[in-house]
Amino acid sequence: MKISIQRFDKHQETACSPIDYSIPEGLTLLQALQYIKANDDPTLSFKAGCRSGICGTCALRVNGREELSCSYKPQEADLIEPLQYHPVLRDLIVDKTKAKERLKHATAWLHKSQPTAISIKEEKRTELQSDCILCDSCYSACPVLAVNPDFLGPFALTRAYRYTADPRENDIKATIDLIQTNGVWDCTLCGERTAVCPQGIDPKMDITMLRGTSTQYGYSDPNFGAMAFGFDPNGGF
Repeated sequence: MKISIQRFDKHQETACSPIDYSIPEGLTLLQALQYIKANDDPTLSFKAGCRSGICGTCALRVNGREELSCSYKPQEADLIEPLQYHPVLRDLIVDKTKAKERLKHATAWLHKSQPTAISIKEEKRTELQSDCILCDSCYSACPVLAVNPDFLGPFALTRAYRYTADPRENDIKATIDLIQTNGVWDCTLCGERTAVCPQGIDPKMDITMLRGTSTQYGYSDPNFGAMAFGFDPNGGF
């Protein structure tokens, strides 16, 4: 079986054409990458962690779709690339620093914790969002970042929802105020991020919920005023 891997060296500042490699069948993609490094090309660079689909370290793209290399089984002629919208350090290794900074901007944590009893139903409401492994797959799959590199991104907004929906939070507005610009209203609700999340998290729904909470605090879609809805201000329709 053959797969192609996009190679890149930051010191050369250029991406070369994808290189074909032969691998045994039946391996996970991570095992295939380790096989190539051990037997064919010791310069191949990639990252891995738990090897169990838990840490998210090994996320990359296969044929234009985000996958965890430790969970994905290669197919003939697969094209392997690094994540999008991240500076590539070497080959399949990217710098996730900028993406993680979005969490700080969204202040995705409890601001003013208040003692309260949490029901099982309330706990379940944000249980899935708490399972985010920060693999950056949703960030790489987000089409908004192609046109707005300052967009907070799906996992930052999912984390924001997780804490604004937490009954212990006594200052929801503090987070809501910070996700209005390049945040909840910039999302196109396309669902691309949901499709690639290895944990089954639905950022589209989380962002929709944040929009509802935003309206409760007096915010609205800034693009709404520019929508004509077929009305011509000059008198026609």
